[in-house]
Amino acid sequence: MEKFIDIPNLPKKDVSLVVVDGRIPKVIEENFYNLNVKIIKTEKIGTYDAISYHPDVMLHHLGKNKIVVAPNVCQKFVYKLEDEGFKIILGKLPVGEKYPSSVLYNVARIGNFAVCNKKYTDEVLLGELYKEKVKIIDVKQGYCKCSICIVNEKSIITSDIGIYKKVINEGLSCLLIRPGYVTLEGLNYGFIGGATGLISKNVLAFYGNIDSHPDRDTIKSFLLNNNVIWRQLYEGSLLDFGTIIPLKEYCIVE
Repeated sequence: MEKFIDIPNLPKKDVSLVVVDGRIPKVIEENFYNLNVKIIKTEKIGTYDAISYHPDVMLHHLGKNKIVVAPNVCQKFVYKLEDEGFKIILGKLPVGEKYPSSVLYNVARIGNFAVCNKKYTDEVLLGELYKEKVKIIDVKQGYCKCSICIVNEKSIITSDIGIYKKVINEGLSCLLIRPGYVTLEGLNYGFIGGATGLISKNVLAFYGNIDSHPDRDTIKSFLLNNNVIWRQLYEGSLLDFGTIIPLKEYCIVE
């Protein structure tokens, strides 16, 4: 059996369904399959090519069966979500070619917090977050979810100093790492959030080998201190394909 994940990005059990970039290599697909994780691949959306398939650019899971999606998301992709039982809420504005219209849905939900640039966040998504009584942490960075690797409901990893300062002030634990060292084809570098995602309560998946990052030792120590282990989905250096977004988890019927 499986159930919807209650709190976005934070599974309590082993994940059974994720949304991933439609361009991930075959080896990553096979590794998800070997972990008994079903994938839904994104379709291209109307922004610049490097991020045009990134899940965190086009949708935001609100928890349980509710997902906000950009109105210009491909219908084929929406149907796949609906087939899995999700209620789709259309955002107001389409994802656009250039910043800031490319960051409308790139919000990082961390437990009862949501990190975003309020000025550029879609108003429908903001409204849904307010309904959920989520506290907004307003930052200058637009690509918040790309920039944030969620470890648990109180701990994150980022290379963005502005995000680091804001979340620390809110009482969250944050590891600040060096920017770069994550490959994003078409750009100089990607972000740690876009190379990761939890696939169980205590298992963080990486698109690539964590040892390729110069801060590997501090990253590993931070994870272990939070009772989280890591799993490599790809042999090479870290790759930013947009956040691995967990949507469902396995459960036992009592």
